Amino acid sequence: MMEGKKGYRYKRSGYKKYHYVIIAFLGLFSVFMMYPMVWMFLTSFKSNAEIRTHRTRFLPIEWTMEGYQSAFERAPIANWFANSMFVTICVTAAVILTSTLIGYIFAKYEFRGRKVLFVLLLATMMVPPQVTMIPRYLMIQKMHLFNTRWALIVPGLVSAFSIYLARQFIADIPDSLCEAAKIDGAGPLRIYLHVILPNIKPAIGSIGIFTAMMHWNDYLNPLLMLNDMEKMTLPLGLVIFDSQRSTDLSATMAAATLIMLPMIVIFLIFQKQFIRGMTMSGIK
Repeated sequence: MMEGKKGYRYKRSGYKKYHYVIIAFLGLFSVFMMYPMVWMFLTSFKSNAEIRTHRTRFLPIEWTMEGYQSAFERAPIANWFANSMFVTICVTAAVILTSTLIGYIFAKYEFRGRKVLFVLLLATMMVPPQVTMIPRYLMIQKMHLFNTRWALIVPGLVSAFSIYLARQFIADIPDSLCEAAKIDGAGPLRIYLHVILPNIKPAIGSIGIFTAMMHWNDYLNPLLMLNDMEKMTLPLGLVIFDSQRSTDLSATMAAATLIMLPMIVIFLIFQKQFIRGMTMSGIK
């Protein structure tokens, strides 16, 4: 009996040591990952003179909003921010709607060719986006959407990965819930709204965060589809701003902070749904 307790204590102490090593490693890794972003955020509150004279200093000597004022005065930052918000919100809402609807059909309806269509849908994820770049550009021109915000919205209305994620979640919902709703007189749309959606909130959160981050940080598509300075998004505008104002480091850091902060805030708000969605969807 005593030997069993000693063995248990030895295993428990070994587990604790191993646990602490993992925590220390993850903490150190997090510091390395967060340091550039924190440095950029703090540098945005420094003056250009301080950045040049105290390059190694982490905290500002004198906090100033000079960088933000310069960024908004010398470039249409407000327009770029509004364009990024509009595109991100529209695409995210559309992807959540289309992915949950199509995932619902693939998960709960039997029809001829369902498996073949689903495999073809998954196969589209294997195609590099560079392959479809020229056809997408030509289609946007044919639709007379070039140099408009809709040129960034229309190609992103449907996402194969989001459909797959939604389908994985919806497939785990018991069929008995849908059957009970049918007995009560609910149609397909009502089942979708009152049975499916309330049970896949983690998936919706994950899809929303993935989609929002991808389109908020998108640089290549705006570069191809937009010409006018006023219609650009923040990532593209920041590159042009940096090339024109390479000596104004404070304003550049301020503009970069404006790109970074919204996605961090969104992730912090929906992180529970995001983590739960990843662990429950089969993507582990």
